[in-house]
Amino acid sequence: MESSQNIIICVGRQLGAGGRDIGRMLAEQFEAKYYDRELLNLAAKESGFSERFFEQNDEKKGFFRSLLNLQGTHLGSNGLYRSDISQESLFQFQSDAIRKAAEQGSCVFLGRCADYVLRDCPRLAAVFITAPLEFRARQLMEKEGIDHAAALKRIEQGESQRAAYYNYYTGKRWGQASSYDLCIDSSLLGIRQTGAFITEFIRKKFSL
Repeated sequence: MESSQNIIICVGRQLGAGGRDIGRMLAEQFEAKYYDRELLNLAAKESGFSERFFEQNDEKKGFFRSLLNLQGTHLGSNGLYRSDISQESLFQFQSDAIRKAAEQGSCVFLGRCADYVLRDCPRLAAVFITAPLEFRARQLMEKEGIDHAAALKRIEQGESQRAAYYNYYTGKRWGQASSYDLCIDSSLLGIRQTGAFITEFIRKKFSL
């Protein structure tokens, strides 16, 4: 498929709102590749750095800063140490991996500023999935087997990191309606029906 005809779907999400499940549904509906943590592997290959570094600081503003204290040297995937690492260059490696994936076919990207990185793509749909705090806490409690207090703490920490990361690299505001084509509360219809609603929205957007 020509890159200009690829369907690119970027899913932003609040923690516990069902973004991962909905992203997979959309990938299945549009026969698209799904990229969540898979992007970390692609970025590692692009950069030559170990995937471990990307995993430990995924979607965090100033990621790798804690690792920069290792006397300025870092082990790459080839076993060699590197000293030419910076916050912006690592974000660029991930952005390059996102662009390359988008050129190869239709994709669904979960987070990681993909909507900003691919903002010039002609067939891009950017959605943001939200839900009330208690709904999201219940989702985490059920999926991760944690108590209510732990779920709330996970949400607070995770969303603070996501927002700081997105705002820093895009110059926009994470979760603000003007940054997306569609914002939707997944608690109103439920996870599966929210996925179906977004699918229909995208079909109409691109006249499919």
